[in-house]
Amino acid sequence: MKRSGGLAGLLHDIDLEIIGDDMKIHSKRSAEMAKQLGASDAVCHAILCHNGRHGEPFQTLMDKSLFCADPLTGLITAGALVRPEKKLEFVEAKSIRKRFKEKSFAAGANREQIAKCSDIGLELDDFIALGLEAMKSAADSLGL
Repeated sequence: MKRSGGLAGLLHDIDLEIIGDDMKIHSKRSAEMAKQLGASDAVCHAILCHNGRHGEPFQTLMDKSLFCADPLTGLITAGALVRPEKKLEFVEAKSIRKRFKEKSFAAGANREQIAKCSDIGLELDDFIALGLEAMKSAADSLGL
């Protein structure tokens, strides 16, 4: 599951450079591309449902997790970029939690979608901490 979830996380936005701002087809194209690359049906389904515009029902924990984590990464990235160092290593979960309440901060990060982490059995504070630690472990690759 962990490997599949990581693959879904890696590939879920693979179509963005191709589709531009057309969010009506976003994730449909990513799921198709992932399938062509050999991803499993489960990974492709998680990719498809991370864009709530399609109304695709969640079937697995991976589906729900990717849906919640997608906007969280944007919120955490914004939290790093407002710091003078612009590095994740200096970001604390409590500061992201505080920023979560500021609707104008990282306004594109859908708070309702992030808060659905309760559907996967995680409290918001724990989910933010988990997401931050995961991003910190990949900070060099993320350029943060």
